[in-house]
Amino acid sequence: MTAYTATVTVSLKRGVLDPEAETTQRALERLGFELESLRSADRYEVDLDAESDAAAADRAEAMAERLLANPTIHDYEVTVEQRPAASESAETAEGHGQ
Repeated sequence: MTAYTATVTVSLKRGVLDPEAETTQRALERLGFELESLRSADRYEVDLDAESDAAAADRAEAMAERLLANPTIHDYEVTVEQRPAASESAETAEGHGQ
C-alpha cells in the first residue's frame, strides 16, 4: 500500500445562492478590491493508504458522493498526491529544523 493525500474541494454550483461569498465580496469591495465574482468552497484533505493513485481517487470520490457533497447543489473536485514515506518526512523535517 502507498500513502496518499486526497484533496476534495466542494463548492456550490453556479446559480445556487452563496450568502457567505456574497457577504465577503461586499466587504472586499468596501475595502477597495475590485472583483467580478466570489465563490466559497470547503476543502477536505484525507490521508489514506491505497494500491494506486487511481484507487485513492476512487475512494475520495466515493466519500464526496456519499457525504462531503450534495450532488443537487454542489460540485466537487478530487486531486490525489502521493505522500512521502515516513523516513523521508523525518529526514526533511530534520533538514528544516537547522
